[in-house]
Amino acid sequence: MKVTIVDYKSGNISSVINSFKEVAKDKVNIEVTSDLNKIKSSDKVVLPGQGSFKSCVDALNNIEGLVDSLNEFAISSKKPLLGICVGLQMFADIGYEETETRGLGWISGKVSKIDNQNGKYKLPHIGWNEINIVKDSKIFKNIENKSHMYFVHSYEFIPSDKNVISSTTDYSTNIVCSVGKENLFGTQFHPEKSDKTGLQIIQNFINL
Repeated sequence: MKVTIVDYKSGNISSVINSFKEVAKDKVNIEVTSDLNKIKSSDKVVLPGQGSFKSCVDALNNIEGLVDSLNEFAISSKKPLLGICVGLQMFADIGYEETETRGLGWISGKVSKIDNQNGKYKLPHIGWNEINIVKDSKIFKNIENKSHMYFVHSYEFIPSDKNVISSTTDYSTNIVCSVGKENLFGTQFHPEKSDKTGLQIIQNFINL
């Protein structure tokens, strides 16, 4: 089995790579690439994201054919794909960070700045928060409700269909921190930085 982590030159993804390789233990081929054919031939794909919504979307679009290849993999072939942080946010139709930017449009919704209640809550939201699992998800197998995950973000994904939400966290408001729709999975938190619990989520994704 081959799991591809998409490297589109947007932020430091070394912790994502290291965590997947730690979990795979040479039993699964972990590839890090933006090669279109390798992505399309993968069994599973991981879409990381660090920085702003606009910068990540621009970086995807700067590699000719990459968005089309991801659409073919995730939408046409319906193979498992995991989006992490901004990787999840790009599932949305549109994002409002820096400027209005079109997303991938895989899960209808928007990405907006967290309401910090006039400065009462610090942004970016950095650190450990417990998650409230609100819907069964294959990536939450053997994960206890109220587990703590690591977050670094100032913007949140607000899906149009609340049925895709698999967990939330309380920070200023009830923030969506994971979604699931058919073959698509996304976490706002960083499983690769969330200790053993995060590694279990990575293991669950690999095992799909």
